[in-house]
Amino acid sequence: MQQLPLSISPAPAPDFDNFVAGPNAEALERVRDLARGALSERIVYLWGAPGTGRSHLLAAAARANPALVIGDDVESLDAGAQQALFNAINAARDGGPAVLAAGRAAPAELKLREDLRTRLAWGLVYQLTPPGDEHKARHLKALAAKRGLPLPDEVVGYLLTRLPRDLASLSAVIDLLDRHSLIKQRPVTLPLVREALSQQPGWTPNRGSE
Repeated sequence: MQQLPLSISPAPAPDFDNFVAGPNAEALERVRDLARGALSERIVYLWGAPGTGRSHLLAAAARANPALVIGDDVESLDAGAQQALFNAINAARDGGPAVLAAGRAAPAELKLREDLRTRLAWGLVYQLTPPGDEHKARHLKALAAKRGLPLPDEVVGYLLTRLPRDLASLSAVIDLLDRHSLIKQRPVTLPLVREALSQQPGWTPNRGSE
């Protein structure tokens, strides 16, 4: 199936409100609490595969509270950066700035120095998992609703099966459809969606999409 490489407009800056929590709702709330200084725990570690929202949450937290110590992709830290994160965690336990870190694996499985692995597990640890199609569908409908753009279920299903599955691409297409609908003065229907997508570079509908 041909997929559309979207390059419509820059994605919105990551924040807590545009994070699709899905099964990660508790992790979202704890990171939000950490960023606003409402969490008693001073260390939070997130882990999961690419595409689960690790970097989104870290960026959102950094925007909300620049004083936080942020460490992303901790498995790639060199010796100096590991020492800096080690010191930051110790300082956090002593009342210093809180630490929010993330990586691809649970603390015990990280290829880091042992004392740092131990400290990353001192606080709250959450495994992030990708949102399912039902969460992505609700996200698309919510984005469209904010624009006053009715999005029929058949259009949502079409987009989920024919576009890249990452949330940035799915969100960007709402911008495209909104503009195309305004230009054409037509509601968002499958014919309008196909027309709008056909004007994007690299898009060739497969036989089953007509």
